[in-house]
Amino acid sequence: MLHWETLSSEYLVQAPWAVLRKDVCRMPNGHIVPEYYVLEYPDWVNMVALTADNQFILVKQYRHGVKQDVLEIPGGVIDPGEDASTAATRELLEETGYRFDTIENLSTLFPNPATSNNSTTTYLLTGGVKVQEQELDEQEEIDVILVSPEELKHLLLDNQFGQALHTAALFYALAKLGLLT
Repeated sequence: MLHWETLSSEYLVQAPWAVLRKDVCRMPNGHIVPEYYVLEYPDWVNMVALTADNQFILVKQYRHGVKQDVLEIPGGVIDPGEDASTAATRELLEETGYRFDTIENLSTLFPNPATSNNSTTTYLLTGGVKVQEQELDEQEEIDVILVSPEELKHLLLDNQFGQALHTAALFYALAKLGLLT
């Protein structure tokens, strides 16, 4: 077994969107790792959403970490005590105003298992119909973009998605829908 033993932990930063922990660990071979830094995040959901008229819902928003407007799929944080599929439908409704007929789990991935403790669950939602206007958080400005399956494939293969988890989600969804050819 390659499991490390955590000998001690110390929180260095505990803010709403940034929690940094320093662990002291013992490796299976006995070597002590005196400073291993872990970012603690809540679990996330990403959604590949297809409307009733066969359009994929994308979002574009400013991402300050890279200081760019980034084309993405909708996504968000799973609230404490919330089921991942509930978070997915809630986030889609808030960010896009669309409600969906079906939801299917596509994958669960670790954004960065070397330094982060969270997972991201990706769902494929189909049959979307716009039922309301966006209900964005104070720090959100999101443009909703609808694209055909052919446009989505072109964007994906032209490397227009800057978020690796979103790229993976789109490939999972296109494979599931039989659209990779």
